[in-house]
Amino acid sequence: MLLVAVNLRAAVTSLGALLDEIRDGLGLSGAMAGLVTTLPTIAFAGLGALTPWLVRRWAAPRVLVVAMLALAVGQVLRVVTDSAAVFVLTSALALAGIAVANILLPMLVKQHFPHRTGLVTGAYTMALTVGTTVAAASAVPVAHAFGSWRAGLGVWAGLAALAVLPWVPLALRARAARRASAPPVAAAVAARVRPARTRLGWAMAVYFGAQSLSGYAIMGWLAQLFRDAGYAPEAAGLLLAGVTALGVPVALMMPTLAGRLPTLRPLVLSLTAFSTAAYVGLALAPHGLAPLWVLLLALGQGAFPLILTTIGLRARTAEGTVALSAFAQSTGYVIAALGPLLVGILYEATGGWTAPIGFLLVALAVQTTAGMVIARPRHIEDER
Repeated sequence: MLLVAVNLRAAVTSLGALLDEIRDGLGLSGAMAGLVTTLPTIAFAGLGALTPWLVRRWAAPRVLVVAMLALAVGQVLRVVTDSAAVFVLTSALALAGIAVANILLPMLVKQHFPHRTGLVTGAYTMALTVGTTVAAASAVPVAHAFGSWRAGLGVWAGLAALAVLPWVPLALRARAARRASAPPVAAAVAARVRPARTRLGWAMAVYFGAQSLSGYAIMGWLAQLFRDAGYAPEAAGLLLAGVTALGVPVALMMPTLAGRLPTLRPLVLSLTAFSTAAYVGLALAPHGLAPLWVLLLALGQGAFPLILTTIGLRARTAEGTVALSAFAQSTGYVIAALGPLLVGILYEATGGWTAPIGFLLVALAVQTTAGMVIARPRHIEDER
């Protein structure tokens, strides 16, 4: 699970780090580059929704093996082509693998570690965060070392291939077990769980979407905010990296806290307080206290490991977990796609950061409202 998690953002952040070189190398137009950077949220939203159907037809380990192979093959194919169109299509193949694995991991945690959901979720969320940070930080140096952006982008295919190996025996055993059992029972349970028809399901989707919206907006625009505040580009990049780096221990601790508390309300409100203080500070004094705002942002982004943990806590069964995970993440990523776009529009229209930060505060209010709904212990299988 940790090997899979390390791969879940490397293909995305390495591309972002090398986007200028890729545009020059393939002759990507501005529109095509925009499509490439938007592909992750499109894939996560659209293809993630198909995962419950896949799991009803095939065992989860088999689906995961195919997903990780798609990720590895897609990453290889996109660095050996000189065609912009093929690059986009093969990137979509790689992202399809990530989209499916995103949904499967909470289910697999519930299935294999039902009494250690918080601990294992924290571990794989930390692995995801580490993979995100390392890929973003090392893609350019690797490209420079080998003299080509293709090396900086393609090296992560090996990591994806490595993640396949431990799952192959599990996939073979799962196939044999499914042949010997009666699969319609699991399919019937999964079919009864319909998060889109429940208040809890929509609250989970809105919380996931609002926190992802803020996360993508921060990743896309925080460095620019610090540049506008007077920081050199290198310093602004380090401050942005600080948000991710400081998020590693938060990602490890948050699920454990969530699993032990009788209600999630204190965590939801604390995360809101951290983010609010960070946004207000960025609006009023972005230069003087930048390290403090970075720390508060990292704490506030603990909403991501919190919602991943909550997906497991709000379902009784593995089938319920995958249904809730698919709905919350696929719907949430549609919402998240609006974040960088609207922040960019507001920034360009106003020439400053007051309006964009105001928009992020509104999104935070929506997130908190949804968080109050999901804070109370209950299960998606009991919702009607």
